Amino acid sequence: MSLFIEIKDLTISFNGAAVLKNINLNINEGEVVGILGKSGSGKTVLMHALRGAEELNEITGSIIYHVARCAKCGYIEPPSMVGKACSHCENSNFEAFEADFAKLGIHNNERRAVSRRVAIMLQRTFALYGDDRVIANVVNSLTEIGYSGPDAMERAVELLEEVRLSHRMMHVARDLSGGEKQRVVLARQLVRNPMLLLADEPTGTLDPRTAKVVHDVVEDTVSSHNMTMIITSHWSDVIEDLADRAIILEEGEIVCEGDACDVSRDFMKMVTDIGEWEKGNVGEDIIRVEDLVKKYISVSRGVVYAVGGVSFNVKEGEIFGLAGTSGAGKTTTSEMLMGNVQPTSGAVHVRVGDEWVNMREPGADNRGRAVRYMGILHQEYGLYTHRTIIDNLTESIGIDLPYELATRKAINTLVTTGFTENKAKSILPKMADEISEGERHRVALAQILMKEPNIILMDEPTGTMDPITRTEVTKSILKAREEMGNTFVIVSHDMDFLTDICDRVALMRDSKIVDIGEPETVLSQLTEKELEEVP
Repeated sequence: MSLFIEIKDLTISFNGAAVLKNINLNINEGEVVGILGKSGSGKTVLMHALRGAEELNEITGSIIYHVARCAKCGYIEPPSMVGKACSHCENSNFEAFEADFAKLGIHNNERRAVSRRVAIMLQRTFALYGDDRVIANVVNSLTEIGYSGPDAMERAVELLEEVRLSHRMMHVARDLSGGEKQRVVLARQLVRNPMLLLADEPTGTLDPRTAKVVHDVVEDTVSSHNMTMIITSHWSDVIEDLADRAIILEEGEIVCEGDACDVSRDFMKMVTDIGEWEKGNVGEDIIRVEDLVKKYISVSRGVVYAVGGVSFNVKEGEIFGLAGTSGAGKTTTSEMLMGNVQPTSGAVHVRVGDEWVNMREPGADNRGRAVRYMGILHQEYGLYTHRTIIDNLTESIGIDLPYELATRKAINTLVTTGFTENKAKSILPKMADEISEGERHRVALAQILMKEPNIILMDEPTGTMDPITRTEVTKSILKAREEMGNTFVIVSHDMDFLTDICDRVALMRDSKIVDIGEPETVLSQLTEKELEEVP
């Protein structure tokens, strides 16, 4: 195979802090290379450097594309085309050419000619015309490169068939699912007949079933177009299935390189191990729930019991889980704990200092007094994407402190959720969409911790997370409990997560609690049908 991309001694820094350090890597034409690494390891920075669409001011080393270039029209092809006739102008042959993206500026014609043949798929940035139909999105891309009239429409249909989306061509783009949007993005990228596809966590926020469909489409497309591909993913089986070779990035350095299957397995063992941890030093009861009932009146079903008389206690400093399948009653129970839903009968008491507060009694001196020391992190947490991380941790949530004190408190809180001090300092000026999914989740937890709560309720904190991000979330909760002594109530149908993290679990079934105790013992009572309904 011909050498396609040669990365030599590459170092990239931002504001003096190196995020990639002395990277050396060769990529051959037609090869699929996987990049593995924890959040903040430098994967995305490397992908954007390879794309060449952005100016990087603090860069040393080389990113050399070895390509074939038509001496007459300047068209670029992969290196295997050297010596062959140009299919575009037909009056000249392709000659060997090198373009160093680390040396050539983004306005350099040769660099731009190469980067036009590079496609990219990102984790969240769909870059679609949301109000236009799917077919119009692809036609617009074709029009940009000179297609027009019936030819553009016919080619757009062909591309949508290729990404298995012809049954959605008349849908409005914004109404598509995440997996469908990614396939439209791929179709738009294929318009330019790319020789390299950079897939940066293209399915990071999708559930496993949808992710597999996208991965299958990407694999078929890369094969049919004879493309080279570089892909990052948190799913080990993706790298094992798609990549020929893989590397592991850790704090900006390549620490491992080799066969994709071997590297992927080693990486997953490394990142999904939460290590040894001891049960928390729990104190006296901080929450007491007694015979709690919530019923609704339904026209079609009559009286419906969302919660049918549950009783339990949570101790100070404990990580307590509410487990069960959808509809078991755990979410309604948690909402009554927080005072967001009024029970039909029964009682919820929360201890503040040495005094017990009745959560059924409204007012600043009753329920409001306890809620002041309670925080909730929803599954669909929302950081302010148009604000920096430091703003998200201070002004945006009503914390008014002098800047130096606010920064110090923010750094200390981020460290509590698992960031190193240097990493915490480095992300403060960044926007929320400039950090990884795992980092965003830890910042969201820090946002809650900044308000100094005693009790934190987490509603489905792992959702459809990949194993690596889930491990990061697990570690952040354990570290926060260790450092600050918070009490956590975790509502989840992710049984593996609850087993890993909880001191005790209450299993709910048909609006009632069927058992409370050690996670493994309690969750072993799940039926086969229930297990089929959980991840």
